[in-house]
Amino acid sequence: MKAALVSAENLQLSLQPELSQEEQALTRARRCHDHKEAQGPGYGHQNPPPNNQTCFCCQNDELKEMLESNKESLKLEAMKRIIGLIAKGKNASELFPAVVKNVANKNIEDPNQLIRASALRVLSSIRVPIIVPIMMLAIKESASDMSPYVRKTSAHAIQKLYSLDPEQREHLIEVIEKLLKDKSTLVAGSVVMAFEEVCPDRIDLIHKNYRKLCNLLVDVEEWGQVVIISMLTRYARTQFTSPWQEGVSFDENNEKAFYDSDSEEKRDETETKPYMMDPDHRLLLRNTKPLLQSRNTAVVMAVAQLYWHLAPTHEVSAVTKSLGMFEPYMKSFYVRSTDPTHIKTLKLEILTNLANEANISTILREFQTYVKSQDKAFAAATIQAIGRCATNISEVTDTCLNGLVLLLSNRDETVVAESVVVIKKLLQTQPTQHSEIIKHMAKLFDKITVAMARASILWLIGEYCERVPKIAPDVLRKMAKSFTSEEDIVKLQIVNLAAKLYLTNSKQTKLLTQYILNLGKYDQNYDIRDRTRFIRQLIVPNEKSGALSKYARRILLAPKPAPLLQSAFKDRDRYQLGTLSHSLNLKASGYQELSDWPAVAPDQSVRNVEWVPTVGKSKPAKSAKSEDKFYSDSEGEQVDRKGSKNSSSSSNDSSSSSSSSSSSSEAVSEPLALTPGPEAGFMTSHPSSLQVTVQPFGPVKSHELLHHMSGKGLSARYHFPRQPFLYQPSMVQLQITLTNASDQPLEGIHLGEHSPASLTLHRFSPVERLEPQASVTVSMGIDFNDSTQAANFQLCTKEAEFSVSIQPAVGELLLPASLTQADFEKEQGKLLGMNETSATITMAEGHCSSAVLNKQVRSMANLGEVITGHNNTHRFAGRTVSSGALVLVTVEKREAADATITVNTDKSVMASMLLRDLKQALASA
Repeated sequence: MKAALVSAENLQLSLQPELSQEEQALTRARRCHDHKEAQGPGYGHQNPPPNNQTCFCCQNDELKEMLESNKESLKLEAMKRIIGLIAKGKNASELFPAVVKNVANKNIEDPNQLIRASALRVLSSIRVPIIVPIMMLAIKESASDMSPYVRKTSAHAIQKLYSLDPEQREHLIEVIEKLLKDKSTLVAGSVVMAFEEVCPDRIDLIHKNYRKLCNLLVDVEEWGQVVIISMLTRYARTQFTSPWQEGVSFDENNEKAFYDSDSEEKRDETETKPYMMDPDHRLLLRNTKPLLQSRNTAVVMAVAQLYWHLAPTHEVSAVTKSLGMFEPYMKSFYVRSTDPTHIKTLKLEILTNLANEANISTILREFQTYVKSQDKAFAAATIQAIGRCATNISEVTDTCLNGLVLLLSNRDETVVAESVVVIKKLLQTQPTQHSEIIKHMAKLFDKITVAMARASILWLIGEYCERVPKIAPDVLRKMAKSFTSEEDIVKLQIVNLAAKLYLTNSKQTKLLTQYILNLGKYDQNYDIRDRTRFIRQLIVPNEKSGALSKYARRILLAPKPAPLLQSAFKDRDRYQLGTLSHSLNLKASGYQELSDWPAVAPDQSVRNVEWVPTVGKSKPAKSAKSEDKFYSDSEGEQVDRKGSKNSSSSSNDSSSSSSSSSSSSEAVSEPLALTPGPEAGFMTSHPSSLQVTVQPFGPVKSHELLHHMSGKGLSARYHFPRQPFLYQPSMVQLQITLTNASDQPLEGIHLGEHSPASLTLHRFSPVERLEPQASVTVSMGIDFNDSTQAANFQLCTKEAEFSVSIQPAVGELLLPASLTQADFEKEQGKLLGMNETSATITMAEGHCSSAVLNKQVRSMANLGEVITGHNNTHRFAGRTVSSGALVLVTVEKREAADATITVNTDKSVMASMLLRDLKQALASA
């Protein structure tokens, strides 16, 4: 009952903020009285509050009410009191949520998106569990914010809240599910990072957003791309079947011929089954491939590991490069004295992999320096690298062996020991040619103290004792003297050496062998005692010896296979490529293993998204076009009022860019200008089968170069006639129409200075005099060097100069090429991998017919059509005007209105731009 009364009083206070001081005092007194009774008898008598003051708990309630007030003065007064309480040493931690809620809440609702995001970032950085509910409310509110920047910040706050209170996981998953549906590229990377942190096992959240993430991937910021690619790699391994299956052939377009007989079908069933890649699997590979050209090395590595783990074997070559490309930068991998040991080892591995017949002498000289390093581990790794080079490159095997033999005289025991071990492995490859080395090692035996090295020398002498018949018995004699003081591994090799010499030279070594076997019989180590007992029964026949002693020679002296010197980084593919576990070759904390491919692919319909196409898709483009024209006109008017040359330049640039961007949308409605032109007989440098021909197609779309308001009466418009420029074949021809819109004649119209300085252009002949309201058309040529970089120059009259700019569309930098279908396929086969760019689109309703499709493509780009016998496949060919690089375009119609556009050319930047323009031309209505 008392609690209900208190709640009612709080409600009354909130409804009537303007209570009198007497009423507020009575309310506080009543509340204090209720609190004392709730605490029990005696409370308040021990520490009675001063006169006219409430107890501390009631004071906190009062401060909370003041903080929740709508008046800034009450909030300020409450903050002053709280600071005073803290200064007096009072515990004010109960007021912390109220302070955060009522002070930070103002900034979270600020009209400025940067302040809202900063407030949320500060709030999420407060690592105090008591404000978790407030933080959760702020994250949910920010997840629906109009600003994508604030939504991105809310995705970052999800990770901080989860680390503070993991019990909020289910509520945070709801927010993540909402943010995953966000179409903004700014949010995608952050929300996937939150997904990986909070609920990486909830693959069901990705199903509906998979295709959207694949399509947004190119436009997401770089580090977001790394996170998304890593997540999609794990997703793909659970949703698609393996493209590496044995007994299947890879065929993406497996369509049986119409007239196949039943017998042929039965025969095909017994042969290898074709592998049909899931379209979503192909979508991921296709959309990540352009990121191999990213400026961020982490993105390139992420795409490489995705292709390594997901792509078919024949497509992995897109991410692998020949080692030869690193040879010009080999000096960058030379070891420096300041490098830590693990970096030195990695550089050593790289140099070993780069070694070939041409550069091995340089690398070996570098290795000779590394052997003298004070870092013992690095020196030993260098000797191992020398051994690998000797194994891989047979021409330097002798040189490496001789160098390793010289190292046997080194003062450092570690270097000597490693040299002996490597020499032992190398000698097994060519034992007949290196008996001198074995003799030399036997002479140095007394100076070597490392157990492994001594054991290796004894093994070599015993293995090839027949080639050193005079030295081996003497070595055994010395070993018999020091047998008791040797290490266990050396003792085992002494016993082996004695057994082998007993079988090959028993006349000289019989007594020595018996002596050594007797010493081993009473050795403290049970392994040596067991080995001695076994050898005695094997080589010394007696009555108890079985049939095994007959084969002693074949057992002990059997030829041993040569060891294979391998890299320490071999067999690390059990870890995901590029991860910390892959680098360390052990499972690091937090490592997520890639799941195995499923035997049967899960239902792919879970990734289908129901959507309704918006009606009037082209309206935004038209509105944008009209806005461009509006602003272009307004800028022109400003130029007319101010007479500023700089404003004139900006107006021309804006009008040029607007006309360039809208040319594709207007090309459909304008009539085609099919003007006949001369054959390009001067392009004789190309093969006859790839003859560059003149096939003028498409409308003559003109663009404004200079407005008459900015040009003081002189206006200029230009268009690309799509004809070869007769004066210089590497230049793009332009025709400029000059008009005098003033009432005074204009004299001396010509071209002035141009930029950039590397730009090459052919000027038109100066126009001496242009009468009022008259027009004249002139021709000029510009070598854009296969680039869409704008050409800036001065259009001058006798009295003034005007800055103008021409930025060509990528389709105007081409000339059509005449190819047969066979030539097209042959040239296309040479331009695969990094030289191929493709995309899948949904064509507009009126573009599905072959005639309209050809019209759209050739109006967008100056290409020639290649005649094919397929109605669903359309091919186009052309060459760049400047360099003559071949450009091949294939449009393959799929089901319904879907189509795949493929561009093959070694001009990767031009390919991506051309693909973008073709997608806009075919997809827009």
